[in-house]
Amino acid sequence: MISFLKRVHSPRAWAVLVAITLAFGLGVPILNVGVPESSALHISNGTVLLLGKFACYAMAGIALDLVWGYVGILSLGHGLFFALGGYAMGMYLMLSIGDQGVYRSNLPDFMVFLDWKELPWFWRGFDKFGFALAMMIIVPGGLAFVTGFLAFRSRIRGVYLSIITQALTYAFMLLFFRNDTGFGGNNGLTNFKLIYGYSLQDHSTKLALYVITIATLFATYLLCRVITTSKLGSVLRAVRDAESKTRFSGYDPLAFKLFAWTLSAVLCGIAGGLYVPQVGIINPSEMEPANSIEMVIWVAVGGRGTLGGAALGAFVVNAAKSWFTVAAPEIWLFFLGGLFVAVTLALPDGLVSIGRYLPKLRPAPRG
Repeated sequence: MISFLKRVHSPRAWAVLVAITLAFGLGVPILNVGVPESSALHISNGTVLLLGKFACYAMAGIALDLVWGYVGILSLGHGLFFALGGYAMGMYLMLSIGDQGVYRSNLPDFMVFLDWKELPWFWRGFDKFGFALAMMIIVPGGLAFVTGFLAFRSRIRGVYLSIITQALTYAFMLLFFRNDTGFGGNNGLTNFKLIYGYSLQDHSTKLALYVITIATLFATYLLCRVITTSKLGSVLRAVRDAESKTRFSGYDPLAFKLFAWTLSAVLCGIAGGLYVPQVGIINPSEMEPANSIEMVIWVAVGGRGTLGGAALGAFVVNAAKSWFTVAAPEIWLFFLGGLFVAVTLALPDGLVSIGRYLPKLRPAPRG
């Protein structure tokens, strides 16, 4: 066990990782509940919600970094997998409302409004929490497996693969925007009330979801770290750096790329499933190509091929977005573009590498 921990991280890195996890996972709830609102140390309910969202984004960033940083697959469509996981959870939450909706019907309100008489076949089973959790994994994972197999078998890569992922996301967005597809159209799914019998309006439920999200983020990082530091990770990097040579060495790049691609989609789906009950809505706008491009920026800003950098980038960029969209929304996109260019030029390895550059910025001592 000790040798395993040393292989994944140094003792110092483990101490930092555990300290950060405990600070966010336990420290934030304690400062939210146990500290009076009048205190400067109090963390508001809104801040807890934001941190929960950022943690979901960090999971998606790590998932993208797994395929982009370690396999060399630049995906411009990971927002699709995130949204599909969110829709799987949203469908369960909609059915959990029961007859407490506006129209007092066992059907979701938007179906009653559109004069639907019964649930579509693809909604059946989503009244069970376990089924929804399974679909949160199977749907994005299954779609990634099929599309990845077809693309990788045809040896499509580089910019062509990136364009295909973006086109796929855009096609699904247009499909989900239609009212007759049964996913709520442009309004999506919202007005959730219960999750596994617990009220989503209770602050204790929101804190529990937050802690679960932080724990899942830690598990996601650890899983990807184990993979990338193993022999499997070495093969993944070989596929990234010299796919043809890897093939000639007896390894089938298709299998390795498909594994990483499918796992990445599954992790994104889980992140989306945790995101929806915390924000209270899921709609097709989550599939907009711009969202997937933002994920790429998170990874690039934080540090591609580092996992931790991807999570850091997700927190930093989204914290800046939350502030700018309130204080100065008209300059947010300019700031985002400027941040991306600045980090790319000044810190090619991302914010996570800033410690290596600080000594170089110190003035040389005078002789």
